[in-house]
Amino acid sequence: MLRFLRIQHLAIIDSVEIEFDPGFNVLTGETGAGKSILVEAVGLLLGGRASADLVRTGEESAAVEAIFDNRGDEMIVRREITAQGRSRAFINGALATATALKDLSGRLIELHGQHEHQTLLDPSTHLLLLDAFGDLSALAAPTAAAFEVMRAAADELARMRAAGKDRDARLELMALQLAELDRAAPVAGEDDELAAVRQVLANAERVERLCVESYASLYERDDAILAALGSVWRRVTELASLDPQFQPYVDAREGVKSQLEDLAMFLRRYADGIEASPARLQQIEERLALLERLKRKYGPTLADVMARREALRRERSDLERGDERLLELDQAHDGARRAYLAAAMALSAERRRVAVRFAAGLERVLAELAMGRTRVDVRFGPQPPEAEWSGRGIDAAELYLSPNPGEELRPLARIVSGGELSRVMLALKTMTATSRHGFSETAARPPGAAAPGLIFDEVDAGIGGRAADIVGRRLRALGSAFQVLCITHLPQVAAYADTHFQIEKRVTRGRTRTTVRRLDAAGRVDEVARMLGGDVITDGLRHSAREMLEGRAGEPHAKGESERAKGEG
Repeated sequence: MLRFLRIQHLAIIDSVEIEFDPGFNVLTGETGAGKSILVEAVGLLLGGRASADLVRTGEESAAVEAIFDNRGDEMIVRREITAQGRSRAFINGALATATALKDLSGRLIELHGQHEHQTLLDPSTHLLLLDAFGDLSALAAPTAAAFEVMRAAADELARMRAAGKDRDARLELMALQLAELDRAAPVAGEDDELAAVRQVLANAERVERLCVESYASLYERDDAILAALGSVWRRVTELASLDPQFQPYVDAREGVKSQLEDLAMFLRRYADGIEASPARLQQIEERLALLERLKRKYGPTLADVMARREALRRERSDLERGDERLLELDQAHDGARRAYLAAAMALSAERRRVAVRFAAGLERVLAELAMGRTRVDVRFGPQPPEAEWSGRGIDAAELYLSPNPGEELRPLARIVSGGELSRVMLALKTMTATSRHGFSETAARPPGAAAPGLIFDEVDAGIGGRAADIVGRRLRALGSAFQVLCITHLPQVAAYADTHFQIEKRVTRGRTRTTVRRLDAAGRVDEVARMLGGDVITDGLRHSAREMLEGRAGEPHAKGESERAKGEG
């Protein structure tokens, strides 16, 4: 549920703050006042495309921020856009990607734009509506996963078949590459170890001199440190007999002596072990050069070189096995294909069962929207060829309608008017929303419960009169289960709202500014009167508006459902 929305410097909006309520909220105003900008602002919070054109003229950046109630937990979402077109998003103060914002949309709010009903004219979208209504994700997800496994198996089989066509040439090339790698026989970490040895050999004389001089200072010279330490320890021992504070140093003398003796022995061994041979240095240089060539060719690292050798060995084994490997891959692909078909058939069977409920439900909802004699059918086409299978399954479905008695069912795109299409879209969206979120429009929302939000941007376009009144009643009934935000130009719809906001556009000091205000009872009368009659609001219009508001206020939220129940009885 959207609780709070703040917009700053977005398009013609300078600064707006709105606190929305549960239930049915409407936003009204003159054309061009900025109503759809509010919808676009919410769209930005849900991962919509950001553009520099959205930043208000003369401003450095725009920002949209909202507080959502997600099943009792507050979530703060913020989106910033600079005048250069860069965008940043935050969820509860932490940076987030646009993808992360999109992932939230299903849990927080759904946008249904004023042109979205045109997508119903594309039959490929009808299957998605059916899946959403039936909540078939438990079957659709395994089908999509099985399709990916089948496609991967098919790709591997195709690769192996293609490789088989030039197998001899490939085997010859691999033999040369493996011979080169096997001759070199690189060892993990070898290049780093040799580089360290080369460093020592290249400075052999200096290293040997430092070792000899250090050993002499510790052990061999007349004033050697180890010999001199004896007199030091005698004095410290005498001091310890006078002051116990020196005793710890006396106790540590054997450890100090042992460490110095170990250092002396290591220096001597290291100096004796230095092989200051130009031949040895040359040998290491040549080995490092060979490893560098291999890394440039197969690398970039020595680990990559060794991995490449193993990959070549596996590929050679596959090619040498030839038909045996092809048979294995063919069997794997056949198994993946059967698994996909099993999942897709299970999904298809469930879709056909759901389609019966879907068509009946759509007929009932359309009856509430002044399309009472409409007949609906979901028709499935024949199983497509394998080349047309997809992660969505093996079905193609299309909605067929007959809005008038005596007319045969025809594809949706061929028979409905603009107003009818708007009502079909509203019916479908409310059906799939209630099904997906597990809400019932006939049951009131528990006190304090946060419902998902639905935003409708002028979905009542193309309708009027009695149909508009029924759409308003339908949206109000939906508001008992969801938070509904609706932008409308129809007074019949606005009159059903629980909360009414007016959006106005004014020019102040040469700048256009959009404001939003919550209307009280008197304000609602004036706004509905304006919607009924235009700019000049007469007493007669106010009287009509007051009657309209009072009449709708007395109706229960689920009146449409109760009337339908009476009709069915």
